[in-house]
Amino acid sequence: MGKTVLIVDDDPTQRRLLQAVIEKSGFSTLQADNGDTALDMALSPDGANIHVMMLDLVMPGRGGMETLEELKAKRPDLPVIVLTGKGSIDTVVKAMQMGARDFVVKPASPERIIVSIRNALEVNTLVGEVKRLKKTTNGGLTFKDLIGNAGSMRPVVAMGERGAKANIPILITGESGVGKEVIARAIQGASERSDKPFITVNCGAIAENLVESILFGHEKGSFTGANAKHLGKFQEAHTGTLFLDEVGELPLEMQVKLLRVLQEGEVDPIGSKRTVPVDVRIVSATNRDLAEAVKAGTFREDLYYRLNVFPIAVPPLRERREDIPALLDHFIKRFNAQEQMNVIGAKPETIELLKAFEWKGNVRQLENTIFRAMILSDGHELAPHDFPQISGLAPAMPNQMENPLNALVDASAATDEAVTFLDREGHLRSLEDIERDLIQFAIENYSGHMSEVARRLGIGRSTLYRKVREHELDVDSVKSA
Repeated sequence: MGKTVLIVDDDPTQRRLLQAVIEKSGFSTLQADNGDTALDMALSPDGANIHVMMLDLVMPGRGGMETLEELKAKRPDLPVIVLTGKGSIDTVVKAMQMGARDFVVKPASPERIIVSIRNALEVNTLVGEVKRLKKTTNGGLTFKDLIGNAGSMRPVVAMGERGAKANIPILITGESGVGKEVIARAIQGASERSDKPFITVNCGAIAENLVESILFGHEKGSFTGANAKHLGKFQEAHTGTLFLDEVGELPLEMQVKLLRVLQEGEVDPIGSKRTVPVDVRIVSATNRDLAEAVKAGTFREDLYYRLNVFPIAVPPLRERREDIPALLDHFIKRFNAQEQMNVIGAKPETIELLKAFEWKGNVRQLENTIFRAMILSDGHELAPHDFPQISGLAPAMPNQMENPLNALVDASAATDEAVTFLDREGHLRSLEDIERDLIQFAIENYSGHMSEVARRLGIGRSTLYRKVREHELDVDSVKSA
């Protein structure tokens, strides 16, 4: 999953020198000795596997400027770093105007070369992430933007594309964290309502006494605290799509009112003297078995049939493991862009490790786990020890890097004693819980020597003692032990 750099230079010695520097930093390389060959490689079907081009400006035949001009017209997404032996201002300005991301004056230090490559990749990642975010917020996300191409997801895509063309209610089912909202947004993006509002409601996260107001709206003064008119989610989604996530959590009383809105196409805001017509496409989702909920009497049968006109079942991640490498690459790019990290990929053994895991929290758990691993990682490629909860290996600390044997620890110790960022479901723990565990771990690790604990944590002793009191930690037993 490492990035590939195409080196274009007519000087074989220069190519070999660049190859050695670039590959030493974890990138793969390809080589071309002229502009024509470089264009053939970059514009071929396999050209998508080339992530950066280092282009010499002075070559026989098709020169660097001509090659750059062709790339700008046919593949503007490929970042190009120009190599020049002259370094004249006019040459550099012209190259940048033609689309070059950076320039390197030969001979350049290895550090300058690698920094230039990583900056070019980071900018490209930011551009891609911005485009994706714009698609998501503007309703332009489609099924072509989904990550991965597992066989078990193809029926989901096929059903989603068909359902998007009609204005019928769609019910998306699947375990928590499989990406039901992403499917809903793709349905919106593939429909005629793609440029209209997409409003989401988590039905399980609304207080029961606020459900009616949030969904259907209220008039000013209609109840205590109603200081202004509120439209409600149905009116906000007018002409667009309303996504009802965890719809199975709606109270029975609200299920009756939701059914009426679906049947009549109008809402009755609290305190209003008249109903308000709404034109809304309903996409709902649940991780519950609504058929069983109907039998248990916790979900209305008539509403179930009204929502379940076009069902789409999203498989769990363990049934589409072949998508994990693509998801891994996607999340690495996103966190590189968001957190200004510089991870270029994962080692082959890491990918196999992730593919073998069960992922009960599905894509959401994978996302959180990758984020944690990137924080722990000291290298440019994610290694198994960056995933201690999965691999049973301790994170590689600076003193452990000197002796690889120190990285091996008992799997139970890694799980029970290490301070972890995620809970057993793969969700981030609260900052307070992590802080408490970290301080307790430091106290035990340094045998209750509070000056050393404070120094290692980078806080003052008074701050440390205050936090010990706040978290009700036991220091005396550690000292006596």
